[in-house]
Amino acid sequence: MHTGADAFGNVRSLFSIYAPHEQLRVEATSRLRVRDRYAGMDPAASPAWEQVRESLQYRAATPYVPATEFVFASPFVPRARELGEYARVSFTPEQALVQSAIDLMHRIHADFRYRPASTEISTPVLTTFRARTGVCQDFSHVMIGCLRSIGLSARYVSGYLLTEDTPGRPRPIGADASHAWVSVYCPLLGWVDLDPTNDAIPQEKHITLAIGRDYGDVAPLRGVIRGGGEHELTVAVRVTRCEPPST
Repeated sequence: MHTGADAFGNVRSLFSIYAPHEQLRVEATSRLRVRDRYAGMDPAASPAWEQVRESLQYRAATPYVPATEFVFASPFVPRARELGEYARVSFTPEQALVQSAIDLMHRIHADFRYRPASTEISTPVLTTFRARTGVCQDFSHVMIGCLRSIGLSARYVSGYLLTEDTPGRPRPIGADASHAWVSVYCPLLGWVDLDPTNDAIPQEKHITLAIGRDYGDVAPLRGVIRGGGEHELTVAVRVTRCEPPST
């Protein structure tokens, strides 16, 4: 077994089991402290999206900007004209980048229907976009495709949700399973997370597990099993609030 970092800075563990076995159980437990990263953020004060787009384009003899890696198409997220046209309804001329991205998030949440088991991870983004239905991975892939199709940097965020019931508020979508949302790059604010599935700016209840270009970079568990016979995969996630440490 080996633990290290991948190309995006995520911590990952690699292991191999060569002995014959009938069951494999992988269990991960984490305890962490979360905070509201966007307290006091003013979306309207972010730079115009065209200005950011220009800063992400290649120019000889200029400093390398790591965020430019997330402008391009990736295996699960293409750049497409119809995605760009959909995005430009929110990204009007000289509009603030974060304000426009939030509006795009609102529109995807309103226009798309969350329907479990309606798609598979291999379902093309444009198929999901045209059907206007899917799950959190689809919502995220569509929004990332929209942002990249107009020249902006967007990355895929995989994580979990604290789904405890809050009086007066609906239970977040993504309970008891991995969740996905989007991060858009803004030079002044860094990476700003947006959750189109729940139409929310992630705060204390969103727990980041890993980031990548799309789902293919951040699958919680993947590998190869060699052997015959049938196999079945079961997954369970539990997120609970810890008691504050005693002083």
